[in-house]
Order: sequence, then C-alpha cells, then structure tokens
Amino acid sequence: MKTKKRMKNARISTMIRFLFAVLVFTGCKKKNDAVTPELSTSASEIILPAEGGKADLTINGNAQWTISNAASAWLQVSKTSGNSGSSTIQLTATSNGTGTTRSTILSVNSSNGQARRVTVKQPATIYPSYNTSPKAPDSTGMSTAVQLAAKFKLGWNIGNTLEATGGETSWGNPQITESYVKAVKQLGFTAIRIPCAWDIHLDNKATAHINPDWMNRVKEVVGYCVNNGLYVMLNIHWDGGWLENNITKAKQDSVNAKQKALWEQIATAMRDFDEHLMFASANEPNADNAEKMAVLASYHQTCVNAVRSTGGRNSHRVLIVQGPNTNSSLTYDLMNTLPKDPTANRLMVEVHNYLPSQFCFLNEDVSWGKMAYYWGNGYHSTIEPERNATYGEEDAHIADYNKMKTKFVDKGIPVIMGEYGAYRRNGSANVPKDLALHNASVDYWITFTTKEALARGIKPFWWDTGGALDRQNNTVKDQRTIDALIAGGN
Repeated sequence: MKTKKRMKNARISTMIRFLFAVLVFTGCKKKNDAVTPELSTSASEIILPAEGGKADLTINGNAQWTISNAASAWLQVSKTSGNSGSSTIQLTATSNGTGTTRSTILSVNSSNGQARRVTVKQPATIYPSYNTSPKAPDSTGMSTAVQLAAKFKLGWNIGNTLEATGGETSWGNPQITESYVKAVKQLGFTAIRIPCAWDIHLDNKATAHINPDWMNRVKEVVGYCVNNGLYVMLNIHWDGGWLENNITKAKQDSVNAKQKALWEQIATAMRDFDEHLMFASANEPNADNAEKMAVLASYHQTCVNAVRSTGGRNSHRVLIVQGPNTNSSLTYDLMNTLPKDPTANRLMVEVHNYLPSQFCFLNEDVSWGKMAYYWGNGYHSTIEPERNATYGEEDAHIADYNKMKTKFVDKGIPVIMGEYGAYRRNGSANVPKDLALHNASVDYWITFTTKEALARGIKPFWWDTGGALDRQNNTVKDQRTIDALIAGGN
C-alpha cells in the first residue's frame, strides 16, 4: 500500500512539475511574441496653399489612434480617430488673410503608446490668385532643359530697355523693334535675354495687377524673338529691388506673395508660346549665406509652382533659377538643391560673369580698387603697369566654369551665363595710355571667356545696352566686340 501511495504521489508531483513547466513556457512565449507598437504618418510637414486648399495625410498603425488639432478655426481634419491599419484623412484650410504665415502641429497619439507630430503651414494671402484659367498640361514640342540648351549657343541681352524703371525708353534706348531683333540674329546670335521690370507697371499695387498694356508690349517683343526662331529668356529683373534686396525671413512672406502674383499673370499671358520661350525667376538676388539661400530657394520654388499651375505648355516649359548673387563660387557652395518640379528635367541654373570688375566695367578709381585696363597672359602693360589686372584672370575664370560644370552641367542641369561683358574705355575720360593693348585685352577677354564657357556647356549671353549694336539704326558700333564674340563661339 505504501508503495502504491508513493507511486501515486510521484505521478502527481510529476504532473504538477509538467503543468508548471507548461505555464512558464507559455508565459515566456507570450512575452517573446509581444506585438511591437507601430505608428507612422505619410508626412511630417504639410504646406497648404495661401488661398486655401486640401491635402491628404495617411496614418498607419497597429492600434487605435486619435488626432488633436489646436487650429480648428482655420484647419479642418476629416477624421480625428481611427483603428489599426491604414487610414487616409483630409486636411482642409481656409484662405489665410492674416498677412503672415500660420502654422500648427497636429498630434497623432496611439493607444500603444506611440505618438507622432505633423507640422501644417500655410503662407498668407496678400494678393488674389491670378491662375484663373488653368489648362491641361501640353507637352507638344517641349524639350527637356538639356535638349533645349543644345539648340542655342551665343546669347544677347537687350539691356537698359524693358527693365528701365521709368519705362522702355527712360534709360536712353529707343523702343525695341522687330528689325533690331533681326539684326541681332543676323550677327550670329541664337538666343536673346529680355531683362524686364514688372512692379513699376502695376496698375493696382494693392492687388499686384500688371497693366495689360505693358503685358501686351512685353508679349509683342517676345513674339519678335520667337517668330524669328530665336530662343528667348524672359525674367523679373531688378525691378526696384523688391525681390533682390529683400532676401530675408522678415520679407519672405510678402515677396513670395508678389512673386506668385506676378508669375501667374506672366505665365498665363505667355502660355501659348512654344519652347523658344524660357522664364527666369529673378536677376541678381543678393544672397551670400545659407540662411539667405534658403529664403531665395523659396522665391524660386514659388516661381516654379506659379508657372506650372497655369498649365498648357507652361507645364513643360524650361525655367531658369539664379544662383546667390549669380556668383559661381557662391552658387557652388550654397545652391545645393533646386526647386521641386513636377515636370522632370526642365530646370537650368543662371550665373553672371564680370570678372574682374575693375577691368570689365569700373569707370573710376574707388576705395576698394583701381580701374584695370589690361588683362590676361601676354596683355599686361609695361607702360602703365599700375593698370594691369591683379586678380580674376584666366585661371579664375576656368575655376569658376569648372565648378559650374561639375555641380550642374555634368548632372544634366544646363547653366546659363545670363550676363557677361568687358567694355572699352577709349571713349571715356580715362583713356588708357597704351590704347592698342587695352583694346587687344578686351578682345582677348571676350573671346577667352566665351570659348571657355561654351567648352564646358555653359551658354553665354552678352550684356549690351547699345554699345556694340546701335539701337537707332541697327548697325554695328563696335565691330571688334562682335568679332571677338563670334570668334569665341567658333
């Protein structure tokens, strides 16, 4: 009996140990198989249009979630809670008439302990929207930036005319005629840059509305170029400095508002021109550090968004954005991203070249430097050595061009040298003592800079205000300059 009892107790003890082991194993397994909490959002920042609009936000998780919205006065959320899985909610903002950018943070909290934050921003509506008649995108005959850059070589500026702040003829030049455009083409130029003012031609400052007479005049001049097979680059130039001199966070909202209003009007009016027309966001924006570059980038992004929003050929038109100060070194250092463009491969970058300025255009000695009359290897004067260039000679130009080639051209982003030039002083009060050598230096600078730029895929546009080609009768005034340009292009 005792033996049977001991055997029974042993079986019970074994069973208890087994059950205990099962419980321990099951507990460990449950612990090891615990579900990892998950929660994610499709964006961490959303920017809604100033005039009001909608955007989608997708939430993924494996538990219930809720959204807290402290900006319900202007931002509506279509759904404030959800369950495990994927949910898409819609954010809707009213028009922002506050005069400044507003923002809020949406807090997404899950019952599994996870939390995410989504920043929603909305710039201010300062001017009405002028994108009142958008068209469906039309890519017919519209080339990529690389394809288009291959179609033109030497460019020409119609300077001191449509950008004159007192009107087309206020800076001493006559009105542009089609015969003048034909004369430029006859000389061998295949592209024209049209610097243009707009702010002074507003007929309503409060709404940033462009006078239709001015819009029609600019469109007429663009037509002269396109109808004669020339590629044309139309910009918003200095224009009183409303953009160029206000690349600051304090002015960012108001400048972006005007940039949007003007480009919506310009793009809509010019929408039917084919690929021969390119738009350039600005001229020589005063930016020289990373903070200003970030503000400038927003101005360029506004231009791209405004043009693309009008549709038609503008959806595929080549657009040109300017580097900080249009300086090659600053552009190389600071311009590390380009605007986001819904149409791929349609952007170019613009820089300018007046190096060294003492040689290129300085007409008097100033505190920071003296005029230089002689430039380049083999062109320094022994008669007037104090007027030899001391910097910015061949190696400096090549270094700048190589920077643009490496950073942009080699990556399929064409570069425009939207302005460049060196000018003779034989008609000034300060006539070089060795005039023949001075003229030869200018010829050499023109040919060298043109040839070296083109060799690296950089398309040069000569800055002329009537010095090389007489605007009154469309005859050449400075044959040496024209010859030097053509030589550089060969």
